[in-house]
Amino acid sequence: MPRRRPLRPDEEDLWQAVARTANPLHPPLPRSAPMQDAVIQPAAPKPASQPVPTFRIGEKATTQARHDLAPALSDRLATAPLRMDAKAFARMSRGKLLPEARIDLHGLTLAEAHPELTGFVLNAHAQGHRLVLVITGKGRKGRDDDPVPQRTGALKHQVPTWLHQPPLGAVVLQVAEAHLRHGGAGAYYVYLRRPR
Repeated sequence: MPRRRPLRPDEEDLWQAVARTANPLHPPLPRSAPMQDAVIQPAAPKPASQPVPTFRIGEKATTQARHDLAPALSDRLATAPLRMDAKAFARMSRGKLLPEARIDLHGLTLAEAHPELTGFVLNAHAQGHRLVLVITGKGRKGRDDDPVPQRTGALKHQVPTWLHQPPLGAVVLQVAEAHLRHGGAGAYYVYLRRPR
């Protein structure tokens, strides 16, 4: 660090003039009156930290359980509130209701799939269809040794969000994972409201 030379008297006067006009970024805190009879509380003891296990070069590291902070998509759909008839939902979940129309979004990017899905669902609703099938695919499986967990299948995770947002949210009554005979985890049943 270079050494600073002392200020000349004219520079010192100039600096003091500038310093008097400056406003502090953080004003000083008001001082409280000294307490004569104040009781000083002892600091709370720190919790004991767990010792770090020793590791030697060449030793295999113990892997910790993978953390997925958000619940799985199938769990979120399964715990979503039921907005349709319970008997019809049970039949649909078992694959007994046949979809009246279907769209396959395999191979499309998110930018291509969103308008396709919107047009398909709105047209199906206008035609009076109640149950449609949206096929997204399961997505490619990522590497397991990745330090940051990544979800597979961009379309698979984005389609339910699109179905609950405008303009589709107004016509979609229920979204559920399809039965194995209709695509399983790679497809969704979309139950539509009755057209008015």
